[in-house]
Amino acid sequence: MKSRLRKTLLAGVTGVVAIAASVYGLTTASAATYPNPGAVTGSTAAHDPTIVKKPGGGYLMATTGDGITLKTSTDRTKFTDAGKAFPNGTSWADAYTGGSANLWAPDISYHGGKYVMYYAASTFGSSKSAIFMATSTTGAAGTWTDYGKVVESTTSSGWNAIDPNLTVTPAGDWYLSFGSFWTGLKMVKLNPSTGKRADSTLYNIAERFVNSKSVEAPYIFYRNGYYYLFMAFDLCCKGASSTYRTMVARSTSITGPYKDRAGTLTTAGGGTEILASHDAIYGPGHPAVFADTDADVLVYHYYTAAGDAKLGLNLLSWSATGWPTVY
Repeated sequence: MKSRLRKTLLAGVTGVVAIAASVYGLTTASAATYPNPGAVTGSTAAHDPTIVKKPGGGYLMATTGDGITLKTSTDRTKFTDAGKAFPNGTSWADAYTGGSANLWAPDISYHGGKYVMYYAASTFGSSKSAIFMATSTTGAAGTWTDYGKVVESTTSSGWNAIDPNLTVTPAGDWYLSFGSFWTGLKMVKLNPSTGKRADSTLYNIAERFVNSKSVEAPYIFYRNGYYYLFMAFDLCCKGASSTYRTMVARSTSITGPYKDRAGTLTTAGGGTEILASHDAIYGPGHPAVFADTDADVLVYHYYTAAGDAKLGLNLLSWSATGWPTVY
């Protein structure tokens, strides 16, 4: 897939136009139609995917599912089912899921010789939610140990503790971003030795005031002095009727303020669109990003015309002024 993706041009335009859009800051949508997902094969059903490079080679993916769905790949193209993180049930989360085993939006990274996973327990449309933490030395199904709640929201919190993402700064500080609808995206600082909250401070990093205040699924990626906040606007989980789209903003501080390409604060509804519905790709969103040997990789899900949720992978290029374009 790496070589195929590299050779894929942005659909409908020449390379010159694409480069001009990237360098001079034109909105991607005004310069070109968006690229289709890169080729993936095998087990490609996915919702809220996250991928981490394994230290011994290959890739581990986790997605929303009963007990958290795991998949592996040796080449970032063919994916194979790898069981469940928690195959024996998750009774500790039942108070938030209504007894369902379905756990949401896992976030996996690798630190200190072990895989670290944050994931959410909730029910659709509710802010009675919690984010839990688990670790594993191998990442394999059934080897994950849960260490309990990290953040909890209630029906009166005014924010929602779902869609977690761990970011470790170059200085080694841990921060967890999360959130969905209500008053938007939040962030807390974590203690690296425990993975739990370091203090009681709750940072506001993004909020929307239109389309049902729909902003969720934060993912913060550090590159060349900037923290890039990738996030999803509009509505997920409606099959081919989904209007999810992928947005980005950035800040020189992990806690913000974050601004989009036009300079609008994310706390004032800002965000620059980099991927949206096109052709037979519906609602591409819930972004995650990781650095690979050939390029930075955007991970997301999208829906087919039949309403199936699928894994999307594309590469990112970066303009001279440091803004990403999907290709």
